[in-house]
Amino acid sequence: MDKSKQPFRKSKRSFRRRLPPIGSGDRIDYRNMSLISRFISEQGKILSRRVNRLTLKQQRLITIAIKQARILSLLPFLNNEKQFERTESLPRTTGPRTRNK
Repeated sequence: MDKSKQPFRKSKRSFRRRLPPIGSGDRIDYRNMSLISRFISEQGKILSRRVNRLTLKQQRLITIAIKQARILSLLPFLNNEKQFERTESLPRTTGPRTRNK
């Protein structure tokens, strides 16, 4: 067979399977801060299921636990440490200003 008539074949790559982020012994609970804090971004947002590599049921339980911890003020709703750090802005210069009298 010439190359033009060969069927399309996927290249076989070896994958290293990643371990699930939640072990079988880990309990998803609002008091388990070490577990919950792994699924929150630096800004305080809940990370998506695709990023976390969680099952749908695990993501739901994590989301509920995070919300409960926020309500009980174990976690902040926002992590706004860097929100107010701004560099000095240059003054606006759009052109000469004239005053109307």
